[in-house]
Amino acid sequence: MQSSLEHKVSPAAAVNEEAMPAHQRGLIVGLVAVLLIAPFLVYPIFAMKVLCFALFASAFNLLLGYVGLLSFGHAAFFGMASYTSAHAAKIWGVTPELAILLGAMVAAGLGLVFGALAIRRQGIYFAMITLALAQMVYFFALQIPFTGGEDGIQAVPRGHLFGFINLANDLTLYYVVAAIFLIGFLLIYRIIHSPFGHVLKAIRENETRAISLGYSVNRYKLVVFLLSATLAGVAGATKAIVFQLASLTDVHWTMSGEVVLMTLIGGVGTIIGPFVGALIVLSIVNYLAGFGAWVTVIEGVWFVACVLLFRHGIIGVLSSWLRKPL
Repeated sequence: MQSSLEHKVSPAAAVNEEAMPAHQRGLIVGLVAVLLIAPFLVYPIFAMKVLCFALFASAFNLLLGYVGLLSFGHAAFFGMASYTSAHAAKIWGVTPELAILLGAMVAAGLGLVFGALAIRRQGIYFAMITLALAQMVYFFALQIPFTGGEDGIQAVPRGHLFGFINLANDLTLYYVVAAIFLIGFLLIYRIIHSPFGHVLKAIRENETRAISLGYSVNRYKLVVFLLSATLAGVAGATKAIVFQLASLTDVHWTMSGEVVLMTLIGGVGTIIGPFVGALIVLSIVNYLAGFGAWVTVIEGVWFVACVLLFRHGIIGVLSSWLRKPL
């Protein structure tokens, strides 16, 4: 048993697996191809929304899928980064890249505080602590003047990237958002397949054994929580620039529920699953909007169907059928 875990977390083992398998290279090439043609197949604004939430779900999956920590508070990072980015762009007049960076920094700061408080608990206790902290952030956003309260921050200027790339054009902005998503996606891929990632998987599978091997489990949990919060912040900050709006919806607890739903439908612990989950959930909301409040019921039916038919998510089941990690 011990030798098995040592193999999992061994840096040497990670180095041997560092070469990307052919099917995963093909998967990434296919993803890049889809990103290139997507704005010509669907409305660019919808495509950008999918990418923002796919990055958000991928960041959440890094925590749940590879460490086994279920957070119900990720809306706090997504929402506060959105507010910070919108405020910086509109009030301070900074360029979009700086606004997104500031949003990510605020999310990282929150992640450090939340993580330090929550990682010493496990299971439902960890989930409830993150939910309680996120609710505190929600009421803070509701009361503090700079967020605009129930009105939010509206008419956020998209500005000029690096001072000369005009983001007022939807197609130009789409490719900027696609680049941000792809960088975040590849960063997460690299984290998962690094020696650090192997330790995370060992903690998920047998935390007691990882501690007995001398790993500082709480330190690893805190680092991955910080990484997840920061990437969620990048998604939220980018979303504020795309939609020129930051609102209480971004920081509400239901946003945390949405990202959990996206990850579970796509496949927890899979590389491409969060992207597929975000695409499915947002497609239901967007294309079935004519059903009004029934959209929520349809989402619920989808979720129940996936739990019954695809216990490991759509990509998780497909991966087990192909016997290849996707």
